Amino acid sequence: MTTATAPTARRAAPAERSAREVYRDTVAELLPREERLVVLDSDTGLFGGVDFGDGAERYLNLGIAEHTLMGAAAGLAREGRIAVVNTMAAFAASRALEAVKLDIALGELPVVIAATHSGVSAGHLGPTHHALEDLASMRVLPHMTVVVPGDPAQTAELLCQALALGGPVYLRLGRGATPALPADAGPPRLGKAQILRRGGDITFAACGPYPVLAALEAAELLAADGISANVLHLHTVKPLDTPALLDSLGDQRHLITVEEHWAAGGFGSAVAEELGALPVRVHRVAMPDAFVPVAGSQRQLLEQGGVSAQSIAARARRALGNSGGGTR
Repeated sequence: MTTATAPTARRAAPAERSAREVYRDTVAELLPREERLVVLDSDTGLFGGVDFGDGAERYLNLGIAEHTLMGAAAGLAREGRIAVVNTMAAFAASRALEAVKLDIALGELPVVIAATHSGVSAGHLGPTHHALEDLASMRVLPHMTVVVPGDPAQTAELLCQALALGGPVYLRLGRGATPALPADAGPPRLGKAQILRRGGDITFAACGPYPVLAALEAAELLAADGISANVLHLHTVKPLDTPALLDSLGDQRHLITVEEHWAAGGFGSAVAEELGALPVRVHRVAMPDAFVPVAGSQRQLLEQGGVSAQSIAARARRALGNSGGGTR
Protein backbone atom coordinates (compact mmCIF):
# COMPACT_ATOMS: atom_id res chain seq x y z
CA MET A 1 0.00 0.00 0.00
CA THR A 2 1.26 3.44 -0.88
CA THR A 3 0.31 5.72 1.95
CA ALA A 4 -0.19 9.46 1.73
CA THR A 5 2.42 11.76 3.09
CA ALA A 6 1.60 12.56 6.69
CA PRO A 7 0.33 16.10 7.27
CA THR A 8 2.92 18.63 8.32
CA ALA A 9 3.36 18.52 12.08
CA ARG A 10 1.56 21.49 13.62
CA ARG A 11 2.76 22.59 17.04
CA ALA A 12 -0.70 23.74 18.09
CA ALA A 13 -1.98 24.76 21.50
CA PRO A 14 -3.02 21.73 23.54
CA ALA A 15 -6.74 22.54 23.33
CA GLU A 16 -7.00 22.35 19.54
CA ARG A 17 -7.23 18.64 18.69
CA SER A 18 -6.64 15.33 20.38
CA ALA A 19 -4.61 12.44 19.00
CA ARG A 20 -7.78 10.47 18.30
CA GLU A 21 -9.23 13.36 16.31
CA VAL A 22 -6.04 13.60 14.24
CA TYR A 23 -6.20 9.84 13.72
CA ARG A 24 -9.85 10.12 12.61
CA ASP A 25 -9.12 12.92 10.15
CA THR A 26 -6.08 11.13 8.72
CA VAL A 27 -8.09 7.95 8.16
CA ALA A 28 -10.87 9.97 6.53
CA GLU A 29 -8.30 11.51 4.20
CA LEU A 30 -6.69 8.18 3.29
CA LEU A 31 -9.75 5.96 2.90
CA PRO A 32 -11.04 7.35 -0.44
CA ARG A 33 -7.56 7.10 -2.01
CA GLU A 34 -6.31 3.76 -0.70
CA GLU A 35 -8.44 0.98 -2.13
CA ARG A 36 -6.96 -1.72 0.10
CA LEU A 37 -7.70 0.21 3.28
CA VAL A 38 -10.76 -0.74 5.36
CA VAL A 39 -11.84 0.77 8.71
CA LEU A 40 -13.70 -1.28 11.31
CA ASP A 41 -15.38 0.56 14.17
CA SER A 42 -16.92 -0.63 17.45
CA ASP A 43 -19.69 1.95 17.66
CA THR A 44 -17.41 4.45 19.37
CA GLY A 45 -19.02 7.47 17.75
CA LEU A 46 -15.63 8.84 16.71
CA PHE A 47 -16.50 8.70 13.01
CA GLY A 48 -20.01 10.08 13.38
CA GLY A 49 -20.74 12.55 10.58
CA VAL A 50 -17.44 11.92 8.78
CA ASP A 51 -17.69 12.03 4.97
CA PHE A 52 -15.53 9.22 3.58
CA GLY A 53 -16.43 10.07 -0.02
CA ASP A 54 -15.61 7.23 -2.39
CA GLY A 55 -14.32 5.17 0.54
CA ALA A 56 -17.60 5.14 2.48
CA GLU A 57 -18.36 1.49 1.71
CA ARG A 58 -15.05 0.50 3.34
CA TYR A 59 -16.05 1.93 6.70
CA LEU A 60 -17.78 -0.81 8.70
CA ASN A 61 -19.36 -0.31 12.13
CA LEU A 62 -19.67 -3.74 13.71
CA GLY A 63 -21.08 -2.46 16.99
CA ILE A 64 -19.86 -3.19 20.50
CA ALA A 65 -18.29 -6.55 19.68
CA GLU A 66 -14.56 -6.13 20.10
CA HIS A 67 -13.62 -9.81 19.80
CA THR A 68 -15.59 -10.07 16.54
CA LEU A 69 -14.01 -6.84 15.38
CA MET A 70 -10.51 -8.32 15.59
CA GLY A 71 -11.54 -11.51 13.83
CA ALA A 72 -13.19 -9.60 11.01
CA ALA A 73 -10.11 -7.40 10.61
CA ALA A 74 -7.90 -10.48 10.42
CA GLY A 75 -10.13 -12.06 7.77
CA LEU A 76 -10.08 -8.94 5.63
CA ALA A 77 -6.31 -8.62 6.02
CA ARG A 78 -5.83 -12.24 4.99
CA GLU A 79 -7.77 -11.47 1.80
CA GLY A 80 -5.46 -8.61 0.87
CA ARG A 81 -6.92 -5.65 2.72
CA ILE A 82 -5.14 -3.41 5.22
CA ALA A 83 -7.42 -3.07 8.21
CA VAL A 84 -7.65 -0.33 10.80
CA VAL A 85 -9.56 -1.29 13.92
CA ASN A 86 -11.05 1.48 16.04
CA THR A 87 -11.87 0.72 19.68
CA MET A 88 -10.97 1.67 23.25
CA ALA A 89 -7.67 0.48 24.69
CA ALA A 90 -9.30 -1.11 27.73
CA PHE A 91 -11.24 -3.45 25.45
CA ALA A 92 -8.59 -4.03 22.78
CA ALA A 93 -6.04 -5.22 25.35
CA SER A 94 -8.33 -7.33 27.52
CA ARG A 95 -11.76 -8.28 26.14
CA ALA A 96 -10.41 -8.88 22.62
CA LEU A 97 -6.89 -10.04 23.48
CA GLU A 98 -7.43 -13.68 22.49
CA ALA A 99 -8.50 -12.62 18.99
CA VAL A 100 -5.60 -10.18 18.71
CA LYS A 101 -3.20 -12.97 19.64
CA LEU A 102 -4.59 -15.82 17.55
CA ASP A 103 -6.26 -14.05 14.62
CA ILE A 104 -3.91 -11.12 14.04
CA ALA A 105 -0.48 -11.61 15.64
CA LEU A 106 -0.18 -15.31 14.87
CA GLY A 107 -0.76 -14.65 11.18
CA GLU A 108 1.44 -11.52 11.18
CA LEU A 109 -1.39 -9.71 9.42
CA PRO A 110 -1.50 -6.03 8.40
CA VAL A 111 -3.95 -4.78 11.02
CA VAL A 112 -3.52 -1.47 12.85
CA ILE A 113 -5.35 -1.49 16.19
CA ALA A 114 -6.06 2.17 16.94
CA ALA A 115 -6.76 2.05 20.68
CA THR A 116 -8.18 5.27 22.12
CA HIS A 117 -8.85 6.28 25.75
CA SER A 118 -5.56 4.66 26.80
CA GLY A 119 -3.97 4.98 30.23
CA VAL A 120 -6.15 7.14 32.46
CA SER A 121 -7.25 9.47 29.68
CA ALA A 122 -10.82 8.24 30.31
CA GLY A 123 -10.34 9.15 33.95
CA HIS A 124 -13.91 10.37 34.28
CA LEU A 125 -15.23 6.86 33.50
CA GLY A 126 -13.38 5.04 36.28
CA PRO A 127 -11.27 1.87 36.37
CA THR A 128 -13.48 -0.10 33.98
CA HIS A 129 -12.31 2.18 31.19
CA HIS A 130 -8.70 2.76 32.29
CA ALA A 131 -6.04 0.92 30.30
CA LEU A 132 -2.90 0.59 32.40
CA GLU A 133 -2.06 -2.94 31.27
CA ASP A 134 -2.20 -2.65 27.48
CA LEU A 135 1.50 -2.12 26.76
CA ALA A 136 2.29 -5.27 28.73
CA SER A 137 -0.39 -7.27 26.90
CA MET A 138 0.54 -6.11 23.44
CA ARG A 139 4.32 -5.96 23.55
CA VAL A 140 4.67 -9.63 24.50
CA LEU A 141 2.86 -10.77 21.36
CA PRO A 142 5.21 -11.93 18.58
CA HIS A 143 5.18 -9.76 15.44
CA MET A 144 3.32 -6.91 17.20
CA THR A 145 4.69 -3.39 16.82
CA VAL A 146 3.66 -1.09 19.68
CA VAL A 147 3.52 2.68 19.10
CA VAL A 148 2.60 5.56 21.43
CA PRO A 149 2.60 8.96 19.66
CA GLY A 150 3.95 11.78 21.78
CA ASP A 151 1.49 14.40 20.63
CA PRO A 152 -1.42 14.81 18.18
CA ALA A 153 0.80 15.85 15.26
CA GLN A 154 2.88 12.70 15.58
CA THR A 155 -0.25 10.58 15.36
CA ALA A 156 -0.78 11.27 11.65
CA GLU A 157 2.87 10.62 10.80
CA LEU A 158 3.14 7.39 12.80
CA LEU A 159 -0.22 6.11 11.55
CA CYS A 160 0.91 6.43 7.95
CA GLN A 161 4.17 4.63 8.76
CA ALA A 162 2.24 1.91 10.60
CA LEU A 163 -0.02 1.34 7.59
CA ALA A 164 3.02 0.89 5.38
CA LEU A 165 4.65 -1.61 7.75
CA GLY A 166 2.80 -4.67 6.53
CA GLY A 167 2.23 -6.30 9.93
CA PRO A 168 0.22 -5.92 13.14
CA VAL A 169 0.52 -2.61 14.99
CA TYR A 170 -0.94 -1.44 18.28
CA LEU A 171 -1.34 2.35 18.11
CA ARG A 172 -1.98 3.73 21.60
CA LEU A 173 -3.96 6.98 21.67
CA GLY A 174 -5.45 9.07 24.46
CA ARG A 175 -8.85 10.67 24.67
CA GLY A 176 -8.33 14.42 25.01
CA ALA A 177 -5.98 17.05 23.67
CA THR A 178 -2.41 16.90 25.00
CA PRO A 179 0.54 19.32 24.78
CA ALA A 180 2.74 19.43 21.70
CA LEU A 181 6.32 18.23 21.78
CA PRO A 182 9.08 20.83 21.45
CA ALA A 183 9.19 22.33 17.97
CA ASP A 184 12.72 21.04 17.38
CA ALA A 185 11.79 17.40 18.09
CA GLY A 186 11.63 16.71 14.36
CA PRO A 187 9.45 14.19 12.56
CA PRO A 188 9.11 10.76 14.19
CA ARG A 189 10.44 7.60 12.59
CA LEU A 190 8.96 4.28 13.59
CA GLY A 191 11.42 2.42 15.81
CA LYS A 192 13.70 5.43 16.38
CA ALA A 193 13.91 7.36 19.63
CA GLN A 194 13.86 11.16 19.66
CA ILE A 195 16.38 13.10 21.71
CA LEU A 196 14.56 16.06 23.23
CA ARG A 197 17.30 17.26 25.59
CA ARG A 198 20.94 16.37 26.25
CA GLY A 199 22.66 16.13 29.59
CA GLY A 200 25.57 14.34 31.18
CA ASP A 201 24.36 13.27 34.63
CA ILE A 202 21.29 11.10 34.14
CA THR A 203 18.92 9.93 31.39
CA PHE A 204 15.12 10.07 31.33
CA ALA A 205 13.37 7.76 28.86
CA ALA A 206 9.70 8.62 28.49
CA CYS A 207 6.76 7.15 26.63
CA GLY A 208 3.43 8.94 26.12
CA PRO A 209 2.41 12.63 25.97
CA TYR A 210 2.19 13.51 29.67
CA PRO A 211 5.16 11.36 30.74
CA VAL A 212 7.31 13.10 28.11
CA LEU A 213 6.11 16.49 29.33
CA ALA A 214 6.84 15.51 32.95
CA ALA A 215 10.34 14.33 32.01
CA LEU A 216 11.10 17.64 30.28
CA GLU A 217 9.76 19.61 33.24
CA ALA A 218 11.82 17.47 35.64
CA ALA A 219 14.95 18.20 33.60
CA GLU A 220 14.25 21.91 34.04
CA LEU A 221 13.85 21.48 37.80
CA LEU A 222 17.15 19.61 38.03
CA ALA A 223 18.95 22.15 35.87
CA ALA A 224 18.32 24.70 38.62
CA ASP A 225 20.34 22.40 40.91
CA GLY A 226 23.17 22.03 38.42
CA ILE A 227 22.10 18.53 37.30
CA SER A 228 21.86 17.93 33.57
CA ALA A 229 19.55 15.26 32.17
CA ASN A 230 19.10 13.58 28.82
CA VAL A 231 15.45 13.28 27.80
CA LEU A 232 14.59 10.60 25.27
CA HIS A 233 11.15 10.11 23.78
CA LEU A 234 10.57 6.48 22.78
CA HIS A 235 7.30 6.49 20.89
CA THR A 236 7.98 2.95 19.69
CA VAL A 237 7.84 0.56 22.64
CA LYS A 238 8.40 -2.45 20.40
CA PRO A 239 10.82 -2.69 18.73
CA LEU A 240 12.71 -0.60 21.28
CA ASP A 241 15.52 1.66 20.08
CA THR A 242 18.19 0.13 22.31
CA PRO A 243 21.12 1.74 20.45
CA ALA A 244 19.70 5.19 21.22
CA LEU A 245 19.40 4.29 24.90
CA LEU A 246 22.98 3.03 25.03
CA ASP A 247 24.29 6.07 23.18
CA SER A 248 22.43 8.43 25.48
CA LEU A 249 23.63 6.69 28.62
CA GLY A 250 27.32 6.67 27.77
CA ASP A 251 29.02 6.09 31.12
CA GLN A 252 26.01 7.17 33.20
CA ARG A 253 24.86 4.73 35.87
CA HIS A 254 21.19 5.71 36.17
CA LEU A 255 18.20 5.81 33.86
CA ILE A 256 14.65 6.76 34.82
CA THR A 257 11.73 5.53 32.75
CA VAL A 258 8.42 7.42 32.78
CA GLU A 259 5.12 6.02 31.54
CA GLU A 260 1.33 6.11 31.85
CA HIS A 261 1.00 2.44 32.74
CA TRP A 262 1.38 0.12 35.69
CA ALA A 263 5.06 -0.55 36.37
CA ALA A 264 4.73 -4.30 35.79
CA GLY A 265 5.30 -5.30 32.20
CA GLY A 266 5.12 -1.88 30.61
CA PHE A 267 7.57 0.48 28.97
CA GLY A 268 9.93 0.56 31.95
CA SER A 269 10.01 -3.22 32.04
CA ALA A 270 10.89 -3.30 28.35
CA VAL A 271 13.80 -0.92 28.95
CA ALA A 272 14.98 -2.88 32.01
CA GLU A 273 14.94 -6.11 29.99
CA GLU A 274 17.08 -4.54 27.28
CA LEU A 275 19.62 -3.05 29.71
CA GLY A 276 19.65 -5.87 32.25
CA ALA A 277 23.18 -7.01 31.45
CA LEU A 278 24.65 -3.52 31.94
CA PRO A 279 25.83 -1.84 35.15
CA VAL A 280 22.93 0.63 34.87
CA ARG A 281 20.21 1.07 37.44
CA VAL A 282 16.75 1.49 35.89
CA HIS A 283 14.30 3.42 38.07
CA ARG A 284 10.67 3.20 36.97
CA VAL A 285 8.21 6.05 37.40
CA ALA A 286 4.80 4.58 36.66
CA MET A 287 1.32 4.26 38.10
CA PRO A 288 1.07 2.40 41.44
CA ASP A 289 0.15 -1.28 41.52
CA ALA A 290 -3.51 -0.54 42.24
CA PHE A 291 -6.70 0.35 40.45
CA VAL A 292 -7.39 4.08 40.31
CA PRO A 293 -10.48 4.38 42.53
CA VAL A 294 -11.44 8.00 41.83
CA ALA A 295 -12.57 9.98 38.82
CA GLY A 296 -10.52 12.89 37.54
CA SER A 297 -8.69 14.42 34.63
CA GLN A 298 -5.86 12.55 32.96
CA ARG A 299 -3.13 14.80 34.29
CA GLN A 300 -4.68 14.97 37.76
CA LEU A 301 -4.78 11.17 38.07
CA LEU A 302 -1.23 10.83 36.78
CA GLU A 303 0.08 13.34 39.30
CA GLN A 304 -1.82 11.62 42.11
CA GLY A 305 -0.13 8.39 40.98
CA GLY A 306 3.33 9.93 41.12
CA VAL A 307 3.85 10.39 37.38
CA SER A 308 4.92 14.02 37.66
CA ALA A 309 7.91 16.28 37.19
CA GLN A 310 8.38 16.57 40.95
CA SER A 311 8.43 12.79 41.42
CA ILE A 312 10.91 12.30 38.59
CA ALA A 313 13.23 15.02 39.88
CA ALA A 314 13.10 13.59 43.40
CA ARG A 315 13.88 10.11 42.09
CA ALA A 316 16.83 11.52 40.12
CA ARG A 317 18.25 13.30 43.16
CA ARG A 318 18.01 10.11 45.24
CA ALA A 319 19.59 8.06 42.45
CA LEU A 320 22.54 10.36 42.02
CA GLY A 321 23.08 10.32 45.77
CA ASN A 322 23.20 6.52 45.78
CA SER A 323 25.06 4.89 42.89
CA GLY A 324 24.38 1.25 43.76
CA GLY A 325 23.65 -1.22 40.98
CA GLY A 326 20.56 -3.24 40.22
CA THR A 327 17.09 -2.46 38.93
CA ARG A 328 14.02 -1.22 40.72
